Amino acid sequence: MADFYALIRPLLFTLDAETAHGLTIRALKSGLLPPAPADDPALAVELWGLRFPNPVGLAPGFDKNAEVPDAILRLGFGFAEIGTVTPRPQAGNPRPRLFRLVEDRAVINRMGFNNEGLEAARVRLTRRRDRPGIVGGNVGANKDSDDRIADYAAGIRGMLGLAGYITINVSSPNTPGLRALQSRDALAELVGRCVEARGADRTPLLLKVAPDLTEQDVEDIAAVVLASRIDGLIVSNTTIDRPATLRSPLAGETGGLSGAPLFVPATAMLRRFRLALGPAVPLIGVGGIGSGAEAYAKIRAGASLVQLYSALVYGGPGLVRRIKAELLDLLHRDGFASVRDAVGIDTPLTR
Repeated sequence: MADFYALIRPLLFTLDAETAHGLTIRALKSGLLPPAPADDPALAVELWGLRFPNPVGLAPGFDKNAEVPDAILRLGFGFAEIGTVTPRPQAGNPRPRLFRLVEDRAVINRMGFNNEGLEAARVRLTRRRDRPGIVGGNVGANKDSDDRIADYAAGIRGMLGLAGYITINVSSPNTPGLRALQSRDALAELVGRCVEARGADRTPLLLKVAPDLTEQDVEDIAAVVLASRIDGLIVSNTTIDRPATLRSPLAGETGGLSGAPLFVPATAMLRRFRLALGPAVPLIGVGGIGSGAEAYAKIRAGASLVQLYSALVYGGPGLVRRIKAELLDLLHRDGFASVRDAVGIDTPLTR
């Protein structure tokens, strides 16, 4: 599979990134890719009453409309997260809006929550309701919404019974004003209404945050999470920062930067939240993962699970198997019997 992708990647890279992505979705729909072998039990993670066969998930943005979650799982991912889904369909920002920064192994996107809407996602998730595998649902607000918090509540109600967990995405940089919902008072109101929308249902509710946070932001978000019934934190989304190390001529494009340059700042943010929250709130580490060593570093920094997306652009569908093999070797090298044993080992807690 890796050799085949190496052959076709030059052809895919002659297409604009969004067109190539559409072809990838169509290829996954074909069902022609062989399923990945079963995972070593040492990679399994028990969390929120769910059993993840391995800790490596596909981040949202790839399968916005829940078109291919089962195909994604067959590639060897331990879980897949669809979305971001908004209550009403929306076109997103004008194209071009997705850019490969090849020299930096990075991606910039300004998609703007383009998706077919909550009902379309619900129809597809309903069709797979009894199939195995954990599929999370990532929900957001429509750009022109009069009540964005109501949009999140609607998304949560719509995902109940269909998603293994639900993510509240307030950290995309591509919807104007959305990140303001991470401020303490706004976040407290948002989280309160989202928990209320979940009601007595036990579906885990997660919050996804940005990497571009101040120390005060971290303290405020941690205080809200600890005072609420939020089940976990995803750290982090794309960044609006542009590191001086970027070499691509596309580095100045507007949007969120993901991929290799995000690894260091996103992992540092993960450690900050691990220290602020302690072990009680599980973390999912996202940002710049392209190898088993980088997945392992996130886990040692405090992540119980990890997600990736941008690295697939450069590594292809065989990447997830390589990451899992490398991760397993590293766990064995350091004497850990399971992923859980390594979580947070590099971020000692004083609380």
